[in-house]
Amino acid sequence: MTETKKEATKEVDPLDLDSINLSKISEKKVSPVEKWMKYLGFPLGIIVFLLLYYMPLPEGLSFSGQGAIAVFCLALIWWVTEPVPGYVTSLILMALLVLFGIRKEDDVLGALGLSVIWLNVTAFVLSSVLIKTNLAKRLSLAIVVRFGHSANTILLAFIILQMFLAPLIPATAARTVMTLPIMMVVATIYGSSVQKPNNFGKNLFLQNLQGIDIFSSAFLTGSSANLIAVSFILGMASHRVYYTEWLFGALPVAFLALMISWYVGPRFLFKLKEEEKKPKIEGGIERMRGELKKMGRISGREIQGALIFCFVLFLWATDKCHKGWFGFEISAVMASLIGAVIALSPKIGLLKWNEADIPWHLMIFSTGAYAGGMALENTGAARWVVGMIFDSFGIKAGINFWTVYVIVILVSIYTHLVFTSKTMRTLILIPLIIATAQKLGFNPVALALPAAFTLDWVVSLPINAKPNVILYSTGQYSVLDNFKYGFFVTTVGAILLIIAGFTLYRFLGIIPY
Repeated sequence: MTETKKEATKEVDPLDLDSINLSKISEKKVSPVEKWMKYLGFPLGIIVFLLLYYMPLPEGLSFSGQGAIAVFCLALIWWVTEPVPGYVTSLILMALLVLFGIRKEDDVLGALGLSVIWLNVTAFVLSSVLIKTNLAKRLSLAIVVRFGHSANTILLAFIILQMFLAPLIPATAARTVMTLPIMMVVATIYGSSVQKPNNFGKNLFLQNLQGIDIFSSAFLTGSSANLIAVSFILGMASHRVYYTEWLFGALPVAFLALMISWYVGPRFLFKLKEEEKKPKIEGGIERMRGELKKMGRISGREIQGALIFCFVLFLWATDKCHKGWFGFEISAVMASLIGAVIALSPKIGLLKWNEADIPWHLMIFSTGAYAGGMALENTGAARWVVGMIFDSFGIKAGINFWTVYVIVILVSIYTHLVFTSKTMRTLILIPLIIATAQKLGFNPVALALPAAFTLDWVVSLPINAKPNVILYSTGQYSVLDNFKYGFFVTTVGAILLIIAGFTLYRFLGIIPY
């Protein structure tokens, strides 16, 4: 028997994370609907681009802004319908921005040097440490043994885990990297691999994406966008938003939305087959318990890996204290970079460079997305689009407060579809909402604070946030899957925020009407 045949007949350990390689692009089976979307999406993107680029220049929009909108819409259609791979679309977007004179070449190509890209690179290095040392396997087995008797309980366990991590670890990328290896093992246990993802894997990864992003909205310190928003509210509306005020207003909505997502996802959106509801491993939970016991006591390498990771988490969690302790600040990117350096260093490290599983095709995908987003922002196109949306609703003196409230919530939560930066979305939306409220004679806090609760609901596309890009790289779901589930949860969030406006926010005094 040849070596190839031996490898083919060799039993594969379903808990062997080394068999999961994110840096390799796996072929996925395309459904009939996705096949038609590929055929229709290609010409549709080109038609939309030509119509937007050559239409008469609207008042208040620059020519470069019009071009940025046209190019971004082309890319957005292709990212969703995937007539070409997402990273190819990103490269096309970058080329078009330069060739049509929308952005300078150095500005477009410089997006690869953005701190967010390097945060992703170093995050994958740290994730590889958890995998190589088997620490991720140990944590996964422990969670599965405790909660993994059924798909419902294990999915719920991850949502609760993300809720508790959100106030402890403000950096969303950190939470993603910390739990990603555990997700991959659990997905494998339930029969969802990189090569053959199933509906359990879609629910697991997309619900974790939602948990990471949406639970950031539940805590004032969950995101820098939240802090920027409250600084605007203080500076422009003379109202200080306290931690508890934010918590009581945002957490109930976030928690209810995730509970609805947990219930609806595996039952309706990506319905689990009977065989997907139980672990695939022969012997079930007892074998998992045996595997955990077989691992024995935690090894020195596991402790070493945990120490490196905990050191980075410590730097992330204490960023506000760095100036007083060290005389300088250590950003999330630099903290992650320090951890990667330690992990890759000879003798004290645990990895060689070729052992770090870095999906570079996803880094290119991200680079194009951020280049397109920056083009919208720097040309003034994003601000023009938001202003046009508000104007199209006919917001003027004498309009009912609740009509404006509903419009503000809908605009605030759905504009994440065209922004690749929560910070820029905050800088554009919150001052505009405060100014609109003051112009109409409404309490600015009543509109601006609920709108601020939507800033972290960036769950519809892989380009919307760092966790989205990282989790999309696993190959467990498509862009269309992400949009389908994300749009549903976003709509649920919008409805809950509108209901909260009439009930909870009036009780809390956020809305004094």
